[in-house]
Amino acid sequence: MPDKANTLIIGGGIIGLLTARELVKTGQSVTVLERNKGAGLESSWAGGGILSPLYPWRYPEAVNVLSAFGHKKYPKLAADLFKATGVDPEYVRSGHLVLNTEEYDQAKKWSREFSRKVLYNRKAQFFSRINNKEIARIEPEVAENFLNAFWFPAIGQIRNPCLMKSLIKDLIQKGVKIITRANVEKINTAAGKVVSVETSVGKKSAENYLIAAGAWSASLLKDTGVSLDVEPVRGQMILFRAEPERLRIIIMNNGKYLIPRRDGHILAGSTLEYVGFNKEITDSAYNELWQAAVDMVPFLENVPVVNQWAGLRPGSTNGIPTIDRHPEFGNLVICTGHFRNGVIIGLGSARIAAELINDSNLNKLKITSGSPYSLQ
Repeated sequence: MPDKANTLIIGGGIIGLLTARELVKTGQSVTVLERNKGAGLESSWAGGGILSPLYPWRYPEAVNVLSAFGHKKYPKLAADLFKATGVDPEYVRSGHLVLNTEEYDQAKKWSREFSRKVLYNRKAQFFSRINNKEIARIEPEVAENFLNAFWFPAIGQIRNPCLMKSLIKDLIQKGVKIITRANVEKINTAAGKVVSVETSVGKKSAENYLIAAGAWSASLLKDTGVSLDVEPVRGQMILFRAEPERLRIIIMNNGKYLIPRRDGHILAGSTLEYVGFNKEITDSAYNELWQAAVDMVPFLENVPVVNQWAGLRPGSTNGIPTIDRHPEFGNLVICTGHFRNGVIIGLGSARIAAELINDSNLNKLKITSGSPYSLQ
């Protein structure tokens, strides 16, 4: 690979790495700069990996169109990465049970539109409202006091750390250069273009640049004249160690969820905390998550908790990401602000960002630049 890449990506999380993969497909050389000791160690690693927004009918169309794209593409992506690297991202179509919600009309309308977007088999059942007897049949471990639920059997999950490990290995095999501990300190511009970036490991330059730095994107862009509506939002999770297949499906109630992994571990998440760049874990969050988990699935009261962690999501208005070209510097593209849904909407976002960088017609998702992901 030449020293000067076609594209320099600032941010080695899920968005930056998926965009790198899209660009490599088109023959570009790509370098990724990551401020941490390794790529994918922030919210990309910390998240639960549910391949759907938590309550998708509450989200705007701008989010759901990207979610539909991801829903279609993730099974093949996971299989391709596993085949190429030997690292299994652990895609599982486990199904998603949403307990005790009364938003039937909204959910039904969303389900009908979503299944049309993903060309889902209309003879199969994508969404249903079920009673407590049906809840017990689908997942016997759910507490008996839940009287109704929405059931989405086609919703899947992926194991974030495994996905990131597989994706990083795949990109390195494809010739992508990932430079870690590379904190970007300044963006140098001239004549309407970015010409280089100053980093903790020296000056780096490329033909095109992408800001995909999650919660850190706003501070990077501040000196370029862009005020970005993205802020860090802490999310904490705890991890139970249970027996494999003791819990089989994703369960959610009142914004809290349980995600069973193949090896028996069960994630319980998550909090939503506006505390700046503070990544400390707290006893109050532990207690909140533990109680919510036990209320949903009582056997967890006697299951050990083996880990607790926090990540910083790139919070944005309504969860809509910014995917747009910088208004002053034509070779700088921004792709950030995915909030709680970076994994599921990241594939579509990466496709749009790559097409902006390649100056193509943005026709893959039938979305044009300027709407609805433009800089405001």
